Amino acid sequence: MDVQEIKQRFGIIGNAEVLNRAIEVAVQVAPTDLSVLITGESGTGKEAFPQIIHQFSSRKHGKYIAVNCGAIPEGTIDSELFGHEKGSFTGAMSDRKGYFEEADSGTIFLDEIGELPLSTQVRLLRVLEAGEFMKVGSSKVLKTNVRVVAATNVDIPVAIQEGKFREDLYYRLNTVPIRILPLRDRKEDIFLLFRKFAMDFAEKYRMPPIRLDEEAQNVLINFDWPGNVRQLKNITEQISIIEQNRMIDGNAMRGYLPVEASKLPALYNGIDQKTFANEREILYQVLFDMKRDVNDLKKLVHDLMVDGADRPEFHSDNAQIIRKIYQQEEEPTVPEPHNHPPTHYNEPINREDIQDTEEFVEESLSLEDKEIELIKKALNKHKGKRKYAAQELGISERTLYRKIKEYDIN
Repeated sequence: MDVQEIKQRFGIIGNAEVLNRAIEVAVQVAPTDLSVLITGESGTGKEAFPQIIHQFSSRKHGKYIAVNCGAIPEGTIDSELFGHEKGSFTGAMSDRKGYFEEADSGTIFLDEIGELPLSTQVRLLRVLEAGEFMKVGSSKVLKTNVRVVAATNVDIPVAIQEGKFREDLYYRLNTVPIRILPLRDRKEDIFLLFRKFAMDFAEKYRMPPIRLDEEAQNVLINFDWPGNVRQLKNITEQISIIEQNRMIDGNAMRGYLPVEASKLPALYNGIDQKTFANEREILYQVLFDMKRDVNDLKKLVHDLMVDGADRPEFHSDNAQIIRKIYQQEEEPTVPEPHNHPPTHYNEPINREDIQDTEEFVEESLSLEDKEIELIKKALNKHKGKRKYAAQELGISERTLYRKIKEYDIN
């Protein structure tokens, strides 16, 4: 059976090369008993690939059980997967078989494997390595012959660093990796999927299919689709039901697409490509912003004072208070009010008494410069030992290594 026949059989739409390659890998690995880990963003259609693997394996006559690990509460997931003995916990009124026992000689698909609790990961690792497990509340070891296919939208290497996923389990599951790319990286498939969904909904609701003009097609293809195929399907269904005019133009299409956060105006253009590693860096940025705001306020007040010099309502007391903002602690530039003769409102202010704000030199407010300075200090303090320098900075050693490489710090 070639790739196109497989697509038709399992309802897969698309001609992208990476999609075809993923299908080929699934078919090639199917006759073996190797564990497969399918990765990709939510809504990319990962659930079709475990079915391909099962149907093209020698286990196709056995059971195929799909389990959404993220939908099962942590307190009951061990019982769901491995079963339990009567009386093992409150509400266990009888013995119960788990999914691994039910799927013996078949295939079990563990979707959202990244949501498994660590205690359950230990049990799963034993199943993968020895084919053994114990029911909750039992000391009897049971055997199972199950092919495990897992899927996740979580970045597992990052979860391992954060202590949320076991590294040994990852390597045991990731014997054969299959990566499903997001829809924005398969733009040639977007319009094909839209037409397929439009025809399906037209048949389902007994109405003419919707069509897109050229502008609407461009809007459709250029959208990023963060929800991938699932989002495209939902929007196609909305348009099919709501729109009376079956020819959709660009404006109508935009009305169904959410505003992309990436296209909104950014507040800090200088740091929009960086992330804060911890709370300390956020605090530094807040302090730098506050200092910049204070300097801007000083300049604004100075301009107001100059502009209001010839205005009667601008009293001398106010002028003296404003001058104190620019006054150096060791050398006051504005004398006390009682040492001056009475101020006449129609007399111009002597501009020599006002400090020139252009001579005010600000220190660097660059977060990048402060990061480099702190990293160098920490490395010097700990004599170049990155582990202790990272602890001093409150960041991970991996983050420190990345920043050393990014800033080219010797």
